[in-house]
Amino acid sequence: MKCVYCGSEESKVLDSRSTDETNSIRRRRECLGCGRRFTTYETVETVPILVVKKDGSRQPFNIEKIKCGMIKACEKRPVSISQIDAMADDIEKQIQNSLKQEISSQEIGEMIMAKLKNADEIAYVRFASVYRQFKDVTNFIKLITEM
Repeated sequence: MKCVYCGSEESKVLDSRSTDETNSIRRRRECLGCGRRFTTYETVETVPILVVKKDGSRQPFNIEKIKCGMIKACEKRPVSISQIDAMADDIEKQIQNSLKQEISSQEIGEMIMAKLKNADEIAYVRFASVYRQFKDVTNFIKLITEM
């Protein structure tokens, strides 16, 4: 790590701490050349992921869209925001761990439905009705009998 004061490339780490907000590591360093101290932050570099929509268009992956859809499905249900955040984070990790640079919106929808099915069946049915574009009551009945 290059010293910000003298430009020396030799330094030692005095202290390391993880930061909660950004999933990065804060390191306090001391330059072996001039003896001055400085702080660096290390973050994991992620590959940008594109979502392929039903019409073939592509959009950058956005975890907030997943959270908004889950919040709507869980409205007036006993599912807390922290549970929704945890489920959305799990989905994001699953997508990033797949190492795919593109993922279909259908795959993401199925992941959301799997999480909601375990959390709250009513929220699951609500989300499924919008995601699968139910046209009539028979689709609801079929989904409920499958459960």
